[in-house]
Order: sequence, then C-alpha cells, then structure tokens
Amino acid sequence: MIRAVIVDDEQKAIDSLSWELTTFSNAIEIAKTFSNPEEAIHYLNTNSLDCLFLDINMPTMDGFQFLDKLAKRDFAVVITTAYNEYALKALKHEAIDYLLKPIDSDDLKNTINKIKKHNSNNIPISKIEEVLINFNKNFNQKRISINTDGKLVFLETDDIIYIESEGNYSTFVMNDNQKIVVTKKLKEVNAILPESYFFRIHNSYIVNLNKIKEFIKNDGYVIMQSNYKIPVARQRKSDFLDKL
Repeated sequence: MIRAVIVDDEQKAIDSLSWELTTFSNAIEIAKTFSNPEEAIHYLNTNSLDCLFLDINMPTMDGFQFLDKLAKRDFAVVITTAYNEYALKALKHEAIDYLLKPIDSDDLKNTINKIKKHNSNNIPISKIEEVLINFNKNFNQKRISINTDGKLVFLETDDIIYIESEGNYSTFVMNDNQKIVVTKKLKEVNAILPESYFFRIHNSYIVNLNKIKEFIKNDGYVIMQSNYKIPVARQRKSDFLDKL
C-alpha cells in the first residue's frame, strides 16, 4: 500500500484528488492532507510516507520553496498545478511526475505506476539493514550483525574469542587477532549474542565458551584461545561454572 500525503492550499482540490486517487487505485492510502504548508512540513519531517502530491501555487510559499524546507526527501514527489510552465523546474527538483489540473484519470494511473516503480527501486538503506539484521537474528544463530565504520558487518560466532568493554565502546577480539570496535555498551552487545555460545564473565568481558582453554579456579581467571587471560568476576563464578 502506498502511503500518500496531499498538500494544497485549496480544500476542494484536496477533496478532488483524494477521491480520484482512492477511486482509480486500491494501492493508495491517503495518510494525511494539508492546506497549511508549515503544518505539512512538520508532519513530513517527523513521519514516513511513500509519496507526496504537492501543489505548486500556494500563497504563503510555492511548492519548490516547500521542498527546500524539508529535512529529508526519501519519498516520491508528484507536482500538481493548473499551470504548465513549471514542468522543467519540477524535474530539476527531482519530482517523479507532473500532473496538470484538472487531473486526467489516465495520467493519474500512469503516475501511480511511476510511484510504484520509484518505491521498488529506492528501498531505504535502513530498511535493507533491518531486514538483514532480523534475518540473521531469527534464522542464523552462528552469525551476528554489527555496525562499524559505516558498514554492516556479519561475524561468525565461532570466529569471536571474546569481547571487551571500554565505556561506550566494545572491542571484538577475533581468531586472527583482529580487533573490531563498535559503538555499543557491553550490555547491548550481550543482547545480540546467542546465549548458548557466550557468557558475560565480568562487567568488562564476554567470552566465547567454546574458546576457553583453562579455568584457573584459585586465581579466578580463564585462559582463552591465543592465550588471552580474562578475569572471572567473583559474583559470576557460580553461574559461570553452571554454564560450563
């Protein structure tokens, strides 16, 4: 379903376009309509949508000034106007289509097809990332997803030796001695790790249980793969032994 917003200073024009959109297509949902551009800007900057139908000739600001005031433009824009001299300017503002009032039903159907095509070709990066993370979390217990250096990185759990906390940062220490720093507290990291493989052994450390070589009971620490020495917090020792 395409969530659309209509902005036009004339209520009759809003009512007419709303009727045409919902009559000629069952793929359109009118999320909101506005005759006040300032109210519309606030809504668009704080809500998500798929398409904006925007009138050019408005008294307080024209449609192009309106577009320049938006904080984000991750939706399709369709210009609506009774005048045909704005077509080139509409293209320069990256509008996907230009509808002349009164709007012809065939033109409107073509516009809706363009909106569908635009949306299918412009899936937000955040949505792709969300799908990848959810898939990984729900279906792949042997791999985790982390954000670092502007990238979404997938780590095999078997490649992680331990994770160390440094305030608001956490460092993943890997099999090959590579260290990957992420902007997450250890509590957040712990939430994305499979419990069957990992244990928070200390306020500052999470260890991969499969990478433990020795547990030195008297001194309260473990020797990990590659001979890393990690302390075991006294209050966690009992739970740690149960986990082993």
